[in-house]
Amino acid sequence: MANHPSAEKRNRQRVKRTLRNRAVKSAVRTQVKTVRAAIESKDPVAAQKAFAEASVTLAQAAAKGSIPKKTASRRISRLASALHGLGKKA
Repeated sequence: MANHPSAEKRNRQRVKRTLRNRAVKSAVRTQVKTVRAAIESKDPVAAQKAFAEASVTLAQAAAKGSIPKKTASRRISRLASALHGLGKKA
């Protein structure tokens, strides 16, 4: 338990930050699952739309610092690659 005022404040900040990051990461996971489901169903229109939303969500999460920038970039790249592969197979 924190005893100093500064430590108590840091603890309050930690709790707020953790809740915010958890919500952002959950939204990112949901968007990525939506893209992957659309790719699995072989629906290029739905997959393209879901990818556009997911890439924005990933970029915002990286900008906020909830996930590392390179992680967001890698996930966007992998989703784009999977989407591109869908276009070639169709």
